[in-house]
Amino acid sequence: MKFGLHVHVGGGYDDAVAYAQRLDCTALQFFSGNPKTYRAGPIDRPALERFAQQRQAAGIERAVIHTSYLINLASEDPKMVGNSLRLLRNDLAVAAVGSVAFVNTHLGSYGKRDRRDGFISVVAALEAALENIAPDVFLVLENSAGAGQLCGGTLEELGAFLKAVDHPQLAVCLDTAHSWAAGYDIAGRDGVERFIAQAETHIGLERVVMFHFNDTQVPLGGHKDRHWHIGEGLIGFEGFRALASHAALADKTAILETPGEEADDERNMRTIRSIFTGAAA
Repeated sequence: MKFGLHVHVGGGYDDAVAYAQRLDCTALQFFSGNPKTYRAGPIDRPALERFAQQRQAAGIERAVIHTSYLINLASEDPKMVGNSLRLLRNDLAVAAVGSVAFVNTHLGSYGKRDRRDGFISVVAALEAALENIAPDVFLVLENSAGAGQLCGGTLEELGAFLKAVDHPQLAVCLDTAHSWAAGYDIAGRDGVERFIAQAETHIGLERVVMFHFNDTQVPLGGHKDRHWHIGEGLIGFEGFRALASHAALADKTAILETPGEEADDERNMRTIRSIFTGAAA
């Protein structure tokens, strides 16, 4: 597996790469802009090309853009969907310039609308986003914690989107905290085996290109999106050890989105590295 963190690029791409390198990352994730606004700035081609070169020199093999938190492709509000599509297309364009393999997005909430109608709308929005996508970029759908009318809370629904859109550059990210909150017990080897088997059945493991590795203190099936430090929550060491050692996941990317400051990042990276080294031994 390639392991890394979500890093901040507000201080410049140079600092972000240096930070990831210092923490022994072989992958990283970042926001291309302010994740709490619909504004998308101009694409700085020279800076992004230099960013790609710096990552390569630092041995950071995989990069991910996480889209704005405001994206909602499931909304019944055409203006919101239009703004979401504009942000999504911008991130896909940034990824193409910066040699970023994955653009990871939440799908949003159906709100008060019928879920079937919402599903059809999401399919149409994804098809629109994938028009003219660069050949080396993947649009990656992240699973949700499944609360209320949130979209993408089950492996079955994620797989249904892939089948309906039928595009080779549409893929999936499985967040461990969200999976646990949605009711998938991944706290041990048996549970992880069942989870991976279900992912193979409903999605296909070749389409699961990345994970978000986050522990959680939310009860199983609690439907709350709360991240915690690796090995210090209810998924625990055994759950992450089973994921890290699973032969079918050896080529995947795992990004940590754990809370806290630099000291917490260092601790979480040490923990996942020690888990991975022990699992691979």
